[in-house]
Amino acid sequence: MNAYDQVCLARDKDRPTAAAFIDAIFEDFFELHGDRLYGDDPAIVGGLAHLAGRPVTVIATEKGVGTKERIARNFGSANPEGYRKALRLMKQAEKFHRPVICFIDTAGAYCGIGAEERGQGSAIATNIMEMTALRTPVISVFIGEGGSGGALALAVADQVWLLQNAVYSVLSPEGAASIIWKDASLVREAAEALCLVSADLYRLGAADRIFEEPPLGQSFAPLYENLRQALNETVNQLVAMPVETLLQNRYEKFRKFGRMEE
Repeated sequence: MNAYDQVCLARDKDRPTAAAFIDAIFEDFFELHGDRLYGDDPAIVGGLAHLAGRPVTVIATEKGVGTKERIARNFGSANPEGYRKALRLMKQAEKFHRPVICFIDTAGAYCGIGAEERGQGSAIATNIMEMTALRTPVISVFIGEGGSGGALALAVADQVWLLQNAVYSVLSPEGAASIIWKDASLVREAAEALCLVSADLYRLGAADRIFEEPPLGQSFAPLYENLRQALNETVNQLVAMPVETLLQNRYEKFRKFGRMEE
């Protein structure tokens, strides 16, 4: 399978969305709404839950199922109020010592005029800055698309995991082909050059773990159970770590990206 074929799998309309993962992995999920500044963004779902009895905060980009819901959720492309809602929940989690678990599946942040007027770039940058110093464990799981700053705003984490057919990139292959070669038909070449597939991301150190997934159309129940167990084990390890060590490890993890070694 080439890189662009994997991009198509990550975008497939039949992939489970974040809501399916939340329902299968956590108990007692209770959704919270609003950024306390402008409004509520349905492209970002967040709230409280239990993971094997431990209180956690869960935040996810949600594309929706079916045309009507996908339109209502803006196909998972969040506005600034969505990222501000996410940050509000992260800071709340920090205050009450709850680990944060994020599920990411977005083509990117919404780039409409209203989003820009309300500070889209600032909202994303603030999330990135705040997550580097968040004094509670953070795990981010890419379950489909991971596009640009819209994904990174939820992905400055102690552990970054990808499903086998998930992707994570600075921009879409179509966008890269148009910008670099002025030719959108070179999308397959762009996908290869971006190194956006899970295997490449793991090789480069941008992903800490990859989870095998079943073919679309088959039950995802074994994957949900594997994720649940892995999340529980990793959360227990991170919670036991001194906070200053946790923050230093997170800082070093992201600072070493792109560092050249002789």
